[in-house]
Amino acid sequence: MILLVLLTSMLIVYVTVYQYEEQTKDYNESRFGRKEQATAHNIEIELSKTTYPVTSENLPKIFQDKIYEIASVHKLTISMYDMHGKLLKSSIPYNFDQAKEIPLPQKTVKNLAINSDHRIEKDTIIDRLKHQSSFTYINDSRFKRIGILELRIAQDNSDQKKELEEFLSRLTLVYGLMLILAIVLAYFLSSYITRSIKTIAEKIKETRLNQRNEKIILNAASSEIISLVESYNNMIDQLEESAVKLAKGEREEAWKEMAKQVAHEIKNPLTPMRLTVQSFERKFNPDDPNIKEKVAEYSLTLIQQIDVMSSIASAFSDFAKMPKQKREKLNVHDVVKHALDIFTEDYIEYISGENELYASLDKTQLIRIVTNLVKNATQAMKNDETAPKIEVKVGSDGNNVKISISDNGKGILEENKELVFEPKFTTKTSGMGLGLPMIKKIIETYDGSISFTSTEGIGSVFTVILPKT
Repeated sequence: MILLVLLTSMLIVYVTVYQYEEQTKDYNESRFGRKEQATAHNIEIELSKTTYPVTSENLPKIFQDKIYEIASVHKLTISMYDMHGKLLKSSIPYNFDQAKEIPLPQKTVKNLAINSDHRIEKDTIIDRLKHQSSFTYINDSRFKRIGILELRIAQDNSDQKKELEEFLSRLTLVYGLMLILAIVLAYFLSSYITRSIKTIAEKIKETRLNQRNEKIILNAASSEIISLVESYNNMIDQLEESAVKLAKGEREEAWKEMAKQVAHEIKNPLTPMRLTVQSFERKFNPDDPNIKEKVAEYSLTLIQQIDVMSSIASAFSDFAKMPKQKREKLNVHDVVKHALDIFTEDYIEYISGENELYASLDKTQLIRIVTNLVKNATQAMKNDETAPKIEVKVGSDGNNVKISISDNGKGILEENKELVFEPKFTTKTSGMGLGLPMIKKIIETYDGSISFTSTEGIGSVFTVILPKT
């Protein structure tokens, strides 16, 4: 709207100025034409009643005084030349002596002769004022050319320019008011439109697949906005249906993956158990003097594999059930330091900016988080690393406790970063890949968060944020 008003005002100003110039030009030409006809008629009258022979030499005598009267009546300058362009008489007496020394340019004389209607016009600037001149022939009663007549008039358009300036100033005032009105109207109109759009945008920002999304209800809006709101509300309904189907599918897929993993992990200890039993059955000899030692050895092997199966079952059980929240006031500094005591590596460094950092957390779960992350860091050390280093930092971050474990190990490959917290994912030759998913589940249970940054060949930094209360 604002642009439209600006373009309209500029176009009207341009058209107004152009129209003024055209009208002024037409008016000057029309006025000059009337004066030219009247002057030529007066000259013809004087030539018809003169007592002098009508020749070029007698023109100064014929119009000795009359030229001033004719020039004054018609308010223009009259100059008469012979056929060769020599000045004979002019209506400017104070400039006559100087003027007779300036003949008519030969180019003008030639152009007048070859022109079809034997009339030419010329514009000149004298004292920064435009003058319009016309050149025609002076004829006697037998239409014989006896001289050249120049009529010159000053085109003083100051009055018209003043009127144009006044009109443009009023036009500017009107369009200035219209521009202000357009800005105000555009502001309120855009506010009315964008208010509804802003509501829709905020709702779209808050839309999540894993939560219940509210529909948009607008009391007043344009038909286009209402159509958009209806489309959004329909999308919310479809999104909820898709979320239910997706959740059901994810649960089924998760159970399938869990069943595969449990079966795989249980088969690992079953194979050596089977081989041990078969070997015992094949080599059993009651008369063997070392039969007791062999039975004990076979039993130990079986017991070890049974313990492995038991630990697998316990690990999956712990992962499947939500950890119980046992909150007690702890000095996080002491708990983390205590958790690091089980590690004998001398390259593990503990850094704490404060000796007392209290938070309401579960001591066992906090130790489990720290030990798991530090253990992963030790296992990430490069084999050819001459100076391995692990730093455990504890400090406050507003109302939260911040624990970071950094190492200079081999880092995490770019394609593996999205899978770090996925169950069953591991880059180690042993283990079930449940450590990081389990501690992530613990941290999220306490409304905390865990994140990491890693560069291949340089190392990784895991950061844990837990609320103090």
